[in-house]
Amino acid sequence: MVTGDRLWSRKFCVSRRVEVSWEHEVQSLPPVEKPLDILVIAAHPDDAEISIGGTIISCLEKGLRVGVLELTSGEPTPHGSLETRQAETAAASAAMNLTWRGNLDLPNRQLLPSLDARHALAGLLRLLRPQIILTHYWEDAHPDHVAASQLTDAARFWAKLSRSDLAGEPFHPPQIYYYWSIHLRNHPQPAFVFDVSRQFEQKMKAVRCYKSQLLTGRSTQFPTVLDDIRDRARYWGWSIGTSYGEPFASRETIGIGEFAGLKVK
Repeated sequence: MVTGDRLWSRKFCVSRRVEVSWEHEVQSLPPVEKPLDILVIAAHPDDAEISIGGTIISCLEKGLRVGVLELTSGEPTPHGSLETRQAETAAASAAMNLTWRGNLDLPNRQLLPSLDARHALAGLLRLLRPQIILTHYWEDAHPDHVAASQLTDAARFWAKLSRSDLAGEPFHPPQIYYYWSIHLRNHPQPAFVFDVSRQFEQKMKAVRCYKSQLLTGRSTQFPTVLDDIRDRARYWGWSIGTSYGEPFASRETIGIGEFAGLKVK
């Protein structure tokens, strides 16, 4: 995992399997001197890198504070273990130079947008106070991804409520956008595509850290899963006239104040 001042928490648990209250967990964390600019919420380790690793790296290069929150450990899997996944996540975090990374340790394969999970995530949003949330698109073949999207929407709303038992001051992250994973083979219509041409090879370096999920036990015959990740990014780059891109959805209309930042083919 990333070390030093840029990462102030490796992992924290709020599951009832751990007999520690959420309030205690928040109090045990070092103070947040600067809120995050962007928080990526993902169901499993590797989801963020595969889907929007280039966007994460680009925002970090611009000096933004970017964190990734996994909701589950991602285990069990055919070739992984908790120790392996933690080591892979640490390597990927270092490859991207993340500001912060944490894990809620909710149950993998059984992730639900429950009230307990909503309470935990809403409290964390009050602590991290991101201006932008990036999370899973609301339709996906993986049930955990669908649950993660629903949970994030609900927790974002709860985080702003007054007169609640949540720790911290009410806060409503102003913006939320949704990214696609690789499980559902559809042709989405994004609200925008983020140009990641310069960051793509660094993204793939981070993606390849997850050997237990993407390399071990998988066929090496073309096309591999890494080929699929590259080809999708190439398609979205082509769609905006660049080398590589990552698409995002929005439930609401996106407003702009000038045309200078828009890319056209």
